[in-house]
Amino acid sequence: MAVVVLGIGNILLSDEGVGVRVVEQLEAKYDLPPEVEVIDGGTCGMEMLDQLEGLDALIVVDCVRHGQPPGTPILIQGDDVPVFFRTKLSPHQVSLSDVLASLEFEGRAPKYTAIVGIQPASMDTGLELTPTVEAWLPELLAMTVAELRGQGVRVEEKA
Repeated sequence: MAVVVLGIGNILLSDEGVGVRVVEQLEAKYDLPPEVEVIDGGTCGMEMLDQLEGLDALIVVDCVRHGQPPGTPILIQGDDVPVFFRTKLSPHQVSLSDVLASLEFEGRAPKYTAIVGIQPASMDTGLELTPTVEAWLPELLAMTVAELRGQGVRVEEKA
């Protein structure tokens, strides 16, 4: 089994960095088996193609514009994750959609993909998450862990 948890975002733009913050907490608070790779993808795009090919599961954590009130958690799973995005959900979506489309075209797409996200309150310059989004970090972390467990991954809290 090969699983990647990919946190993407720009930590210089307040809530835009939420994906990176969640994967940092995942690594700090949980023991993960060797089949799980946690990647701080920052604002990467096509250069991640090799790391994401042929996976059993890809769990992406990011801020997601979904027309909801700021701080609303969002979970998009399986067939609902658009490979060819019709509306822009995330500032990284163009890069992510290009990667997923390329993998799909080559028959190397992840067997399962999920996006764990949150509607941002602000994407202004700043190193800190807004209080609205920061308050939801435990829930986003729990959603990420639930996605891993849903894929049969044994995830244990660190002692």
